[in-house]
Amino acid sequence: MIDIKKNDIKTGTVQDLTHEGHGVVKIDRYPIFVPYALIDEKIEYKIIKVKKNFAIGKLQQVHVASESRVEPPCVYYHKCGGCQLQHMDYQAQLAMKKEQVVNLFHRKGDFADTPIRDVIGMEDPWYYRNKSQLPVGRNKDGHVKMGFFRQRSHDIIDMEECLIQHPSQNEIMVALKQWFDELGVSVYDERSKRGLMRHVVIRSGYYTDQLMVIFVTNGKKFKQRDTLVQRLTSQFPQITSIKQNINTSHSNVIMGKKSILLFGAEQIDDRLSDVEFKISDQSFYQINASQTEKLYQKALDYANLQGEEVVLDTYCGIGTIGLYMAPKAKHVYGVEVIPDAIEDARLNETRNGFNNTTFVPGKAEEVILKWKEQGIRPDVVMVDPPRKGCDERFIQTLRELQPKKIIYISCNPATQQRDVTQLKDLYDLVEITPVDMFPQTTHVETVAQLVRQS
Repeated sequence: MIDIKKNDIKTGTVQDLTHEGHGVVKIDRYPIFVPYALIDEKIEYKIIKVKKNFAIGKLQQVHVASESRVEPPCVYYHKCGGCQLQHMDYQAQLAMKKEQVVNLFHRKGDFADTPIRDVIGMEDPWYYRNKSQLPVGRNKDGHVKMGFFRQRSHDIIDMEECLIQHPSQNEIMVALKQWFDELGVSVYDERSKRGLMRHVVIRSGYYTDQLMVIFVTNGKKFKQRDTLVQRLTSQFPQITSIKQNINTSHSNVIMGKKSILLFGAEQIDDRLSDVEFKISDQSFYQINASQTEKLYQKALDYANLQGEEVVLDTYCGIGTIGLYMAPKAKHVYGVEVIPDAIEDARLNETRNGFNNTTFVPGKAEEVILKWKEQGIRPDVVMVDPPRKGCDERFIQTLRELQPKKIIYISCNPATQQRDVTQLKDLYDLVEITPVDMFPQTTHVETVAQLVRQS
């Protein structure tokens, strides 16, 4: 029995990192997870939680530091839940993320022969987020606060700047906090379920610099909105759209279903490579545009289109991947369960002048089988599901369809490995390339090439 009690002070050497970036120290093979500790560091830590199979420690002191340790540049880093790896230099972050993928596919999965490439990183891994979802609250002194939630809580950390948010979004956040105070804007309180302003969502075009500001309110009545619109458009001329989104549900869902246009256009514009997109307030659009181009280019390389292939883009959203591939394909069919996203995809199809694309709303596994009955058989299937991965019906549909190639993009390599394992008898997992879409965080995106066995 390991003699470890809460509040014990221990010393040890960090042997490994968890997928959350926590250092792992072991006592007789019993693991203690210590946030902010790095591999090979000699540390002093305090036991704050003891479980049967592991314990949690709090870093007290680093006696021998890793060469990868850096001083986090963000003053909110140890409070905010937005970033987890700012204490680690960027090359070490990329190495850690590759190790996550290697561990899942080579050690836990049955894919030891599949090459896993180095992570494609950013030259400047800061100020990359093109969308901010900022909760609004009040400090103890009554002033409005905005920022991000403290880790594992709904306590808002009041901020003046976020180092992974687009600079214009930071400027708008600071201005709105001041104006909300001056104008006496009612702020939503989670406990009482009363108050108006719940969130401010800001979207920016990476190449166009266009901005959209969305006020998420607990009800329609918003007496200060005209004044706020006037101030925003006067101080920030790059704002081309302002909306009010109404969310009266008492849940963790940020945005409601209904939005009202207060100023400008319904969408903002952006582009990926040579393809232009219109992005509405609730469109799914990758957070990091410059890395998305690298991700999609790798997917295009894996597809190796010669101009005669039929491509099926499942979970297509507003059509980003499908339209990116359309110039190289014979025809692209896209399917998405959210009808509004399909409307955006069709707008983007028209905007770019494509006549070899078809976008349809519905569940992928159902629409695909209808297309199969109509004689449409894709050569390449693009898969880019949410974090939960593909459901069983969709995997079964892929097994029935048996395209020559499946290009699987994932924001959760664990569910990707699970899904690919279910296709292992029919497909070879040829290669995986991780892409760092979210620097300073533990998340990693992967694109995998699967080729049907002959």
